[in-house]
Amino acid sequence: MKKYAPAIVLWIVFETVAILLWQMKDNLFYLLNFSYIGCSMGLGVFLFMRGHQHARRIVQLLVGLYMLVYLGLICNENMQIEGFWYYLFTGVFEAATIHYAVAKIFGPLVFGRGWCGYACWTAMALDFLPYKVPQAPRRKLGFIRYIVFALSLLFVAGLFLMRVGGLERIMFWSFLVGNLLYYAVGILLAFRFKDNRAFCKYICPITVFLKPMSYFSAIRIKCDKDKCVSCGKCEKVCPMNVEVTNNSRKRHNGTECILCMECVKACPKKALQ
Repeated sequence: MKKYAPAIVLWIVFETVAILLWQMKDNLFYLLNFSYIGCSMGLGVFLFMRGHQHARRIVQLLVGLYMLVYLGLICNENMQIEGFWYYLFTGVFEAATIHYAVAKIFGPLVFGRGWCGYACWTAMALDFLPYKVPQAPRRKLGFIRYIVFALSLLFVAGLFLMRVGGLERIMFWSFLVGNLLYYAVGILLAFRFKDNRAFCKYICPITVFLKPMSYFSAIRIKCDKDKCVSCGKCEKVCPMNVEVTNNSRKRHNGTECILCMECVKACPKKALQ
């Protein structure tokens, strides 16, 4: 049972949130929504522990398509960062604000940037591109994410300051256009830098929320120094250029870990867990 503790903990966290929000908001949607996401992510971790080759990809599709197609396109909910700012400015603790609080602001205290590895619908598509292992050193372009973060805030703030009408419709169209831009830029960068996760490293504004909390993540990859032979295979396969064998929270790119477990699978001595 201890082996499956991460899957159980992840499921319990989401199920607890689901029940609490259901009772607080008196809305069955929150119970079904967060239960579905929690079960999907817990299933992925469980399948990985069982040695399933495509465990993470299964979860990416289950959660990513649900959020993109059902919540975004069918329910017209803008789950991107501008949607978060929109609901925050309107003072409505619903939809995107709850999603961000659970998955991207407080949730990372438990599962770090697991969202990026298992639930992001942008990364869901990018991870199918050919450069799963970065072909070149990481570039110093991370500052761009803060610019995109600020622009998204200014965009929504400008709409409110100018008293623009039909904001809900604008938010839906910004969700559509934003996703198209994200996919286009993500694919372009992947081929330009030969790195599927270039968009995540340099452009994605969500990481501005994720990185600080991920530093304190309860679930994280650790290295058993007694087993490690310093072969470097784990760091070679890491899509986020994390200094995997360093157990310190200050390790290089430590807050970038997406818990994809590629390092664990690559370790010949089973020193990572």
